[in-house]
Amino acid sequence: MSIELKKNCKYALLVPTSMGVRITPVNGQPVHSSTLFEMQATSAETNVASISSFLGLPVKVLTTFVKDSPVARFIQSNLRSRNMDFEGPEVPQGGPWGYRHQFNIADSGFGTRGPRVQNDRAGEVGRTLQVKDFDLERIFGQEGVQIVHLSGLIGALSPETSRFCLEIARFAKKYGTRISFDLNYRATFWKGREEELHAIFKEIASLSDILIGNEEDFQLCLGIEGPEAGGKGIASEIDGFREMIGRVRKAFPQASVFATTLRQVISANEHLWGAIMLEGDNWHIIEPRRIGVLDRIGGGDGFVGGLLYGILKEWDPEKWPQFGWATGALATTFLTDYAQPADEEMVWSIWKGNARVKR
Repeated sequence: MSIELKKNCKYALLVPTSMGVRITPVNGQPVHSSTLFEMQATSAETNVASISSFLGLPVKVLTTFVKDSPVARFIQSNLRSRNMDFEGPEVPQGGPWGYRHQFNIADSGFGTRGPRVQNDRAGEVGRTLQVKDFDLERIFGQEGVQIVHLSGLIGALSPETSRFCLEIARFAKKYGTRISFDLNYRATFWKGREEELHAIFKEIASLSDILIGNEEDFQLCLGIEGPEAGGKGIASEIDGFREMIGRVRKAFPQASVFATTLRQVISANEHLWGAIMLEGDNWHIIEPRRIGVLDRIGGGDGFVGGLLYGILKEWDPEKWPQFGWATGALATTFLTDYAQPADEEMVWSIWKGNARVKR
């Protein structure tokens, strides 16, 4: 089956997000022993959208910025370099203890030393995202959007962003925009808000066409009963996901695509990488293959971005997870959290296992 997309839209893909920066030690060193760092603009949702924007599809970002902040200008310049339109309010900082953009401090790991990540989100300006700051009638009704991608990260970031994502889903449904929802459960975001977030996530999921998540995501975000205990390893993970999705489909029958990635870490620089997707009644399973990893952060987002790109290009469904697998693998070869594909050929070469020089 295929997903019918709205026509004559200004934007192929839209993402709401809280933008921040990541600082990373150079040369693969750990944070505590480093004195030289590189800084990049990042967010999970724009990591996803980068696949489409680098490959020429029109993308829009809804976010918020700290007014007169050099970090905000850095982020805006980065979004422009990724060929993304953006809009959102500029919020006054409010003094030295006021608002700022989130900081992710992360090294890449190396060999047997895994990467370490610290999220510093105190005063995060993205927590203030609200419906009143955007004209959703114009965005969805006049400009038009083919797919909106929502993440459980921005969905659970604050009560304001939770309501914002829910209203976006409602407007998208009203105007025929397809909805992608990556559940992306984070225990620290949910603490003390479990009842509220369960209700919001269930309503967003009930409106969604594409649901992405692993077994834990579906259990903890949507209250779906988990699979029966089984053995360890990839085969058990595949069987568990199949069992879980049977229950998810009964609870959310309007969704037609379900997907997740498979990852087994051999070392910081070598993973087994696979994927599972169900579209309609058709299972697509990509058995894990070895990939070389420069920096693992953003690999899952890269997979989702490639999957959505395949849907937006109206390819046969079997190509959606194949392209997603390859864009996820591509993302792990970049020091940025997002993949930067030069063209589709670069991605398909990864899928085919062809790393020869292109002249």
